[in-house]
Amino acid sequence: MKIRTLKPFSDRSKLRQFHLRTLSQFPHRNKPYIIPTNWNTTHKFVLSNPTLSILESKCKSMFHLKQIQSQMIISGLSSDGLAYSRLIAFSALSPMGDLHYCNRLLLAMPSPNAFSWNVAIRAFGESHNPYEVFNLYKKMLVVDGLRPDNYTFPLLFKTCAKLLMFHMGHEILGHVLKMSYGGDIFVHNALIHFLVSCGELEGAYKVFDESCVRDLVTWNSLISGYVRSGRGKEALRIYKEMEMESDVDPDEVTMIGVVTACTQSEDLKLGREFHRYVRDRGLNMTVPLGNALMDMYIKCGNLEEAKALFEGMREKTMVSWTTMVVGYAKLGYLDVARRLFNEMLEKDVVPWNAMISAYVQAQRGKEALSLFHEMQAMNVNPDEVTMVSCLSACAQLGALDVGIWIHRYIEKHNLSLNVVLGTALVDMYAKCGNITKALQVFHEILERNALTYTAIIGGLALHGDAKDALSCFLEMIEFGLAPDEVTFLGVLSACCHGGLVEEGRKIFHQMSSKFKILPKIKHYSCMVDLLGRAGLLEEAMEILESMPMEADAVVWGAMFFACRIHKNVELGERAAMKLLELDPGDSGIYVLLANMYVEANMWHEAGEVRKMMRERGVDKMPGCSSIEVNGNLQEFVVRDKSHSRSDEMYECLIWLSKQMDLVECDEFVFGYEDQSLISANASPVFVQAPAEKGMAGFAIDFLMDGVSAAVSKTAAAPIDTVCRRMMKTSGEAGAGASILRAIACASVLSGYGQLQMIVLGKKNWLWWRLN
Repeated sequence: MKIRTLKPFSDRSKLRQFHLRTLSQFPHRNKPYIIPTNWNTTHKFVLSNPTLSILESKCKSMFHLKQIQSQMIISGLSSDGLAYSRLIAFSALSPMGDLHYCNRLLLAMPSPNAFSWNVAIRAFGESHNPYEVFNLYKKMLVVDGLRPDNYTFPLLFKTCAKLLMFHMGHEILGHVLKMSYGGDIFVHNALIHFLVSCGELEGAYKVFDESCVRDLVTWNSLISGYVRSGRGKEALRIYKEMEMESDVDPDEVTMIGVVTACTQSEDLKLGREFHRYVRDRGLNMTVPLGNALMDMYIKCGNLEEAKALFEGMREKTMVSWTTMVVGYAKLGYLDVARRLFNEMLEKDVVPWNAMISAYVQAQRGKEALSLFHEMQAMNVNPDEVTMVSCLSACAQLGALDVGIWIHRYIEKHNLSLNVVLGTALVDMYAKCGNITKALQVFHEILERNALTYTAIIGGLALHGDAKDALSCFLEMIEFGLAPDEVTFLGVLSACCHGGLVEEGRKIFHQMSSKFKILPKIKHYSCMVDLLGRAGLLEEAMEILESMPMEADAVVWGAMFFACRIHKNVELGERAAMKLLELDPGDSGIYVLLANMYVEANMWHEAGEVRKMMRERGVDKMPGCSSIEVNGNLQEFVVRDKSHSRSDEMYECLIWLSKQMDLVECDEFVFGYEDQSLISANASPVFVQAPAEKGMAGFAIDFLMDGVSAAVSKTAAAPIDTVCRRMMKTSGEAGAGASILRAIACASVLSGYGQLQMIVLGKKNWLWWRLN
């Protein structure tokens, strides 16, 4: 909508003359009355009158006020405008007041004056029902002998800004122009504040540009408006205009605006200049200004200067402490951040959220949830930000039980399932193995955005549901939502899991041609994996070599994995050599390469790899897996039989092996981790199981009793487990037969990513997939 403003003058000198002439119409402008923030007054007439003096000093309730009002009516004092205004002031501004009674007093006022109405408008504007301001204003317009003044309109604009009521503000602007208050600087400043609050920065700048007489409030309003909209560079441009065109000196509020603008543009050099200006000019280093400077230094990566500022502050608020906690955490000093957090004497939900979020971003979900439990013990009520961070921690850990508890907490406390919270729930359920619940929550979200679709697409891809993931992607495009690089990563991963080569090629091409998003290294990794799994090794190598960036271990790992599946030793050697160049100390690569040679009956080459390991001093690190059952964490190491239930676990594995023989599943072999240790004539035998197999035995043993489990794995696994295996157990398996699916969250090689194994439900299929 077009903003109605003052009619511009071609000659700025004429505009200045007009403005000064307009100001001369308001003699009270030089000696303005102040709308009080409390109801008491020191006016001599009030203090010298016995009744009014009692009102000022003794009145403690509306009952007392009504008694005093009765005395005023009897004595005739109520006919005096100043005396009557004291009744209105108490009703409007006193903590014991009553705004409804204030409204009645206004309408019954014998001698209406703008001051009393403005006091009431201000009180309603700061109440829990600010909309009543506009009803009061409408009543004010029809009272005989009463006219809004240049203090009424700023209050109205302030309320419109608070409620973001742009159309109402536009109507009030019409009244301003009609009543000839357009030249008043109070009104001008309030109008600019209203416009910037509603995001109408162009309109605000137009009003600003047409205003010839500008004070510090005018400049500060416009600068802060651009800063709040994230347009820091334009805010700095306006500050330069202020320096060149105005004789107004900046104050602490100005400095907060320009320092925040430097933070947004990450301009450390200019931020330092403003800090020097504050010191050289002797400006008051207020707490908000100190906090803004600390935030600027932290976000520009200069922790030392932020620390010096923090330690030099005489008064530190909760914002000051939280700023430093976030700064240390952001720059990787989580332990220091936690120490500062513990030193805080007073903490509301904001610093708790900052610390929990810091743990989540550092992939330390266990500490995040532990801190969340501490927060509850301290009776600090979590908010939406807390819930989102904790759900992310649950997604990292596969902590489904905690995630379900958080979901129930949200429902119990009637927190709105908005798009942010809903997306976090979808992501949590998907990564914790309950894709059915993730889809249910997804459909419950009324207004889905691109992030919501990205979460469900990634979840479906994680669970191997390629067709539904593609359907969601196409639905997202149909609704006009723009996918980002994470969305494409999810849908390409889905194509990879589902073997949808043509669809993957098409989407990868559209990514740059249609959506103008340049593929990153993870997208190339997905394409190499997709083509490699399909046996299109030459095409996969072409894509790998055409990458505009250097391929990392994930890409070469995908290529190596594909070469092993399709027994292409030549390309496999090339990929393995690249992996060894990238990380010559990774024992897993040597073992996998040796195993590839063994599978190709190239025993000499396998021996050379083992010899190379010895010469380079590379030792194979034992794999380690962990499983959470009913909140208890159990850890397993390769060939470790120290667990108290070790015998039961291995009995379960032997039973499982026999069940697989019954269904003729000869692909899954509990054999040696390092096949290069087997001689050419050796026969495969059952040996001590690797960590993940012992973990599986533990999980299945517990599942016999119907106990749910969640497993995470972070160490490298042998190549014979890094592929899809599905085994069907016999019908006699009983209630313990379940689905176990292990998901590689980062790559096809478990050694290059984190894996999670999650019990999805009780059926007669066991699906163990590490891909």
